[in-house]
Amino acid sequence: MGGQYRITGDKYPKLRRPRRRRRLVLAVAASVTALGLVGWGTLQLIDVFTGDGDQAAAAGPKADCASRVSPSQKRSGPAGTSAAPAKGYPAPGRITVNVLNATPRAGLAKETAAALKKRGFRIGNVGNATEEYDKKVKGTAILLGAKAAESAALPVLNTQLAGARLKIDGRKKATEVDLVIGTGFKALSKQKDAAKALAALTRPEPTPSAAKPC
Repeated sequence: MGGQYRITGDKYPKLRRPRRRRRLVLAVAASVTALGLVGWGTLQLIDVFTGDGDQAAAAGPKADCASRVSPSQKRSGPAGTSAAPAKGYPAPGRITVNVLNATPRAGLAKETAAALKKRGFRIGNVGNATEEYDKKVKGTAILLGAKAAESAALPVLNTQLAGARLKIDGRKKATEVDLVIGTGFKALSKQKDAAKALAALTRPEPTPSAAKPC
């Protein structure tokens, strides 16, 4: 080769990487692989315990349920109550009241009838009670009406005074009732209290929605 040195023999020295360097590379690779497996396993555990995998599936039905409005909810007010009709009670202006005095106090029927008229009731006969009730009603009053008035006109009139007793007779007209004033009667309820009682009686009841709960 033109130099001073010449290689003889059929064996040549082999160049090898140091063993420490190889072990270091293998250790780093193993560490990276282990960390990757640990991270993947951690993510799987988080999915299991938090249910993230099911949230996407559940979000669809919930969103659909929130956007679905039943016909009764469309008619409801701000508090979610339905604007269904009142419970079939007639307004005071549709009720005729015969005011009958069963006490010795003169003029009581006329005075009471005038107060009821101011509160919107129609007034029929005003005078003394019949012999059946005259001086025989010990309580506040007796409210007389037809069977059909038991759940209509009589409860409406009953909101105007406290302690009255409701009684059914054989008359046919459901919107005409008698107020027989008893010896325990002092006056009608205060107008604000009577108005509150009437509002509570005729307040619409919430209508349950037919939609299934989410």
